[in-house]
Amino acid sequence: MSTELRRLRNYIGGEFRDAADGRTTEVVNPATGEAYATAPLSGPADVDAAMAAAAEAFPGWRDTTPAERQRALLKIADAFEERAEELIAAEVENTGKPVGLTRTEEIPPMVDQIRFFAGAARMLEGKGAGEYMEGLTSFVRREPVGVCAQVAPWNYPMMMAVWKFAPAIAAGNTVVLKPSDTTPASTVLIAEILGSILPKGVFNVVCGDRDTGRLMVEHPTPAMASITGSVRAGMAVAESASKDLKRVHLELGGKAPVVVFDDVDIAKAVEGISEAGYFNAGQDCTAATRVLVHESVHDEFVRALAKAAADIKTGMPDDEDVLYGPLNNPNQLKQVEGFIERLPAHARVEAGGKRVGDRGYFYAPTVVSGLRQDDEIIQKEVFGPVITVQSFTDEDQAVAYANGVEYALASSVWTRDHARAMRMSKKLDFGCVWINTHIPLVAEMPHGGFKKSGHGKDLSAYGFDDYTRIKHVMTSLDG
Repeated sequence: MSTELRRLRNYIGGEFRDAADGRTTEVVNPATGEAYATAPLSGPADVDAAMAAAAEAFPGWRDTTPAERQRALLKIADAFEERAEELIAAEVENTGKPVGLTRTEEIPPMVDQIRFFAGAARMLEGKGAGEYMEGLTSFVRREPVGVCAQVAPWNYPMMMAVWKFAPAIAAGNTVVLKPSDTTPASTVLIAEILGSILPKGVFNVVCGDRDTGRLMVEHPTPAMASITGSVRAGMAVAESASKDLKRVHLELGGKAPVVVFDDVDIAKAVEGISEAGYFNAGQDCTAATRVLVHESVHDEFVRALAKAAADIKTGMPDDEDVLYGPLNNPNQLKQVEGFIERLPAHARVEAGGKRVGDRGYFYAPTVVSGLRQDDEIIQKEVFGPVITVQSFTDEDQAVAYANGVEYALASSVWTRDHARAMRMSKKLDFGCVWINTHIPLVAEMPHGGFKKSGHGKDLSAYGFDDYTRIKHVMTSLDG
């Protein structure tokens, strides 16, 4: 007997609707490998409708006061708290994440981030008005950019939706947001929540695949395209947006180096690094995936990390003992398996290296040592529960290895030597450098990288500024 699949729908101009041509795609729970819903496979007519709704709503939302936008965002934050269990259920079905960790590690920061941007709405900054030329006064207006086309990823579909819509709406923009085709459920629920608070057309959700996202970015209406995703996807967005000079905001891949010096407490470092490497099945662009250890403590560190990996559990969402759930989809599982299958002869799998079970997309916590700087698994993003370990001889070599990849999003340094930590924080070419920790984020501080990790910032006042434009106004004092 087959179970009827739940029907998810687009949210456009204040109403839920199917794709104009009726096309759908199945949505699969990665913990079971079974479909639980269908979602619209949106095409040009759906994107046109969403952009038209956002464009129509923009003048009214742009002209609201910062205080009005703040009140709306505060109501949204309250609604997220009130409906937290619904959001958790949708996200767990989306991703297979542990229920308990979704409740403690995602809902509180999401609510806090929305409230932060509610405050940011009333903190627009610009140079003070002044007479920089005799008889003329200049001042700066900071304005919203317009309609924003936003594409969120599948690793944190709920939280990344917040990172997208909160600063954009706080600044007075309107939004058309596309969730990943594998994880639309929580975003559709978010549309329901926001729809009860915001004017029609301010926030719109269009479900679909890669082609839907391309249609959004190519559409003439948006003034800005924002994506969190792979380097390949970011390059495609940048190329497409260049045709009509849209602004782009790109938060892309990562390959975070974790530099461990010989003066650390090995047990404490292993505990922090293993949690930061395996959390969310390593499906995090800031994950502690690439460990560089001083040669004098390398072997001891590898033994301790392999033991820690063996003690970490992956499993079903309602299992309270698991640190992480499944990989998001069968293609991602195949990608992770491929990296391990293609390891060079000099590499050693110290722990894991295999699929767990035959239902869902679970993969064991894995440690690989004996690697060289030019190995594929060092240079390319695995995006799975795999931590690699290399050894280094001195600080200069550690910096060269750390910076010697195409990504530049996040990094960490583990040492008791304060001067060394400060030198490393200067030399590491990454958008974030943690010292004796890895992966904490706060709403007040920027998140974003350099090189092929993209450009633009999420979170913080810098992330808010990205959704504004600056206008110079000059007036004659002669009347």
